[in-house]
Formats: sequence, C-alpha cells, structure tokens
Amino acid sequence: MALTGSRRSPTDPSLSRLRVALTTFFALDGFIFAGWVVRIPAIKAQVGASASELGLALLGVSAGAVATMVLTGGLCRRFGSRRITVVTGVLMSLSIALPPLTHSALALGLVLLVFGAAYGGMNVAINSVAVDLVAALRRPVMSGFHAAYSLGGLLGAALGGVLAPHLSPTTHLLLLAPVGLLVAAVAGRTLLTGRITAPPDDRQDPSAVVGPVAGETAPAVRRTGLVVAVFGLIALCTAYGEGALAEWGPLHIQEDLGGGQGIAAAGYAAVALAMALGRLSGTALLERLGQTRALVLGGLTAAAGMLLGALAPSVWMALAGFAVTGLGLANLFPIAIARAGELAGPSGVAAASTLGYSGMLLGPPSIGFLADAVGLPTALTTVAVLAATASAIAYAVRNTRPGP
Repeated sequence: MALTGSRRSPTDPSLSRLRVALTTFFALDGFIFAGWVVRIPAIKAQVGASASELGLALLGVSAGAVATMVLTGGLCRRFGSRRITVVTGVLMSLSIALPPLTHSALALGLVLLVFGAAYGGMNVAINSVAVDLVAALRRPVMSGFHAAYSLGGLLGAALGGVLAPHLSPTTHLLLLAPVGLLVAAVAGRTLLTGRITAPPDDRQDPSAVVGPVAGETAPAVRRTGLVVAVFGLIALCTAYGEGALAEWGPLHIQEDLGGGQGIAAAGYAAVALAMALGRLSGTALLERLGQTRALVLGGLTAAAGMLLGALAPSVWMALAGFAVTGLGLANLFPIAIARAGELAGPSGVAAASTLGYSGMLLGPPSIGFLADAVGLPTALTTVAVLAATASAIAYAVRNTRPGP
C-alpha cells in the first residue's frame, strides 16, 4: 500500500538505492574475508606454523574483532552507523595486504589484530544500518543482506582458487586492497547521502513491538537484555561454525584428504554458495516457518552436515557435508542479530555481535589445540555440537518475551 505525504513507501527509490549500497558493503565484507581465508594454507607454510601456533595467530582476527565490537555500538550512536561502515570498509581493504608480509606466527597474529578490528567494526556497523533499513522496508530482508556477504565470499573464494596456483599470497592480497577501496568509495557515497525514515508507529504491528520503550520498568529492561544475550549466544554457536569452516575447512581438505590448493579453496566456496542460497531464501523461510522453527531446523541441519564434512573419507563427500553445514547455518546469525537490533538498536547489535564473534575468538585456538591432540577431523565435530546447541537454545526460549 502506497504512503502519502511525508511517509515513505517501502519501494521508495531512495530506499532501494540505499539497499543496493548496503548490499554492496556486505558483499565487500565477504569478498575481502574470503580472500584471506583461501590463502591461509599458503601463509601457514610461509610462516612455518604448527596447527596450534596457527590457531593462536588466527586468534588475532577474533580478538581484534571482539575488542572493536565492544566499542562500535557507541561509535555508531555518536557518528552514525553509515559513516562507521564506510570508514571500516576502507580500513578492512587496506589491512588485507598485511598478513602475507609476515614471516612468523607472532607477526601474523599481530597484523591479524588490525585486520580483525576492521572486520569486527564493519560487521557491527553494517548490521546496525541493516536493522534500520529493514524497519523502513517493513519486510524481514536481513537474510538478503547476509546472502550478499556469502556471495561476496563465494566470489572471493572462487577468485582465490583460480589465482592460488599462479600468484603468491602477497601479490593476490595486495591486488584486493585497491579493489576494496574502489568499491567502498563508490558504494559509500550513496550510503552517506541517502536517508532512512523508520515506519510511523501507527503502522507497526503492536504484537511485534517487544523492545524497551520509554517508561519501561527496570525488570523489563533487564529482561530485554537477557533476551538479547540469548540471541547473542545463538550467534556465538553459529559464528564458531562459520569461522571453523572458513579457517580450518581448507586445511582439512588439503592436509587430511589430500586435495590441492584449488580444491581447498572450493571447500570454502561450497560453504559460501550454500549460505548464499540459504540466505536468499531466508525471507520466504521466515515468513513461512517463523523464527523458532527456522532456527531449530537450521541448527540441526548444520549439525548433520558438519558430522559428514568432518568425518567423510573423501574430498567430495566432505565438500557435500560443508555445503549442507553452510545451508543450515545460513540464517541463524542474521536472525539472531536482527532480533537483537530490533530489541535494543545499535547497542543490541553490538552486544549480540560481540557474543557471536566470541565464538570465533574461542574457535581458532580450540580447534588448533584439539587438532594437535586428536586430529583436525575430530576437532571439527565441535561445530556440530554447537550447531545442535543453538537449536536447543532456540527451542527452549520459543515462548520467551522480553517484557511488557
């Protein structure tokens, strides 16, 4: 139904342009991150790291991300989420060139702190903008934005698979920096000049308004914070799995199953493609099943897929398992972050993202140490355990509401 006067239609061209620009930043985020991921095996060999040493170095990405996420919610409130999105997009594009310049596990970990800080800040900022834009569009399209992240990751992984046999990690990642800067400049101009107008209150569904409002009692505010934390915990279980597939999946294929560099890159590409397809259908899935059923079904699917991917005796069975895992995980993180943002705005996004990406903080060293102790295939089964845990949490809190 069209709106008149000062009210914006959900199909307003300005909102459409903003949606395209924000989608581009999500895709850039995935593209740059995938470029780093597919070169991890080569950089591991370059710095001469063991599995546990690499795990500690990879901790730099997660530690930098989580540390920045704690601050980014406040920065978004002060300077605006869209400005922070553009700034962190530029920083991420510049920092991608740093990892291949290192020659020790310690140096790698230190530069990954910088890369992780930019990555974490960008994720909070783009999700905060997305929450506002979803409200203006009045449709649950958050999964579509995250689909762009997966498609960007697919493109980055595919490009890495093609370039890996021909270019050194240094040349490859140095080439990504100007590409990222150009995309950030073009999309950033639209993002900064557009306007997002939230829907008028009289058009909201009262049953959907569950966030803190003026005059809420302290117990209600605390309960809202508890519900945000629950969705953050679901995001944690999901991010653990995404990080494990991204950072350890290629190594599993290359070192445990004997695949080449190109096939190892295909492992992450399979995950990214499956997640993209899952997220492109996420809006329809949510409208049909609702949040709880989507979360439970996704977690169980991911658990089954990861057991296959981790324990399969052949490369192609492992790739199929990775793809099923990606399909299952696809909508868990977007649903959790969107729900937290609806409840508490940028602060909710920052809180849930910080909890979520602490899964990535725990994942790299945990899997690295477990890989040294019991082997990487067994270590990867922890992803299945946490995916099943996310399903259980979603089912357990299915009737929970944040407050009156």
